[in-house]
Amino acid sequence: METVVFYQFVTEVPQAAAIWSTLFLLTLGLLTVLAARPERDQPTDDRPPAVPTARELAAAEAVDRGRYAEEVAVAAAGAATTARRRRAAWLTAQEQTERAWIGYDEADTAARRFAGAGALPTPQTPHTPSEYAARERYLHRAAMAAYWRGDLTMAQLGDVFGHRHGWDPRRHPVEQEALISRVIRDARLVDYQVATGRERAAWRDAELAAESARTLAEEAYAAEARLHPTPAPTRRTVARALRPAVVARWRPARVG
Repeated sequence: METVVFYQFVTEVPQAAAIWSTLFLLTLGLLTVLAARPERDQPTDDRPPAVPTARELAAAEAVDRGRYAEEVAVAAAGAATTARRRRAAWLTAQEQTERAWIGYDEADTAARRFAGAGALPTPQTPHTPSEYAARERYLHRAAMAAYWRGDLTMAQLGDVFGHRHGWDPRRHPVEQEALISRVIRDARLVDYQVATGRERAAWRDAELAAESARTLAEEAYAAEARLHPTPAPTRRTVARALRPAVVARWRPARVG
């Protein structure tokens, strides 16, 4: 029995060893082949990017030029609208300045007339309580009439009734009228000076807006010309369509 077992061991073990050796060699050869050619398992995304052609570059540049031309055209249209709005605001301020000047001129004429009358001697009236009461009533009525005309403010009317800032009800009515005319003239002068400052600021804004509109209009025309080299509309036509309103130079009126 031991002889049979020994015989099987001697005959079968070399066969198994030969089979395992063969399998080992096949596996080793397969691994060697795979290690020698790794590019098959690597992704193909490492290829260098394709170089754009001249036509593709020209198309991309044309798209950029078109986008820029549209943006500049929109900006030029907005600037032209702003220039027109600023010009309208300046014209309104100019009208207000002219009305303020007319009001001041009328008030100055009235004050000069009363100043001439003040050169004459003041009429002599009896200094009685009834006379002073009559003078006070006259001052209050004259001040109220000036207030309802818009010549005196509420604060100035309060000064009249409070007998403050030189408002003395004991003065003669001629002196009261002269004082009221001077107060009105001074107030009209302040109104004119304020209106002049507003007009100057509005004119400056209109000038800046017009200059910006002119610059953007020229740039919009140049961008359109680069986008379409062939002569389409003439330069004069495009400039006339995009030209902002021309703002006149500001000239303040003189006092005197």
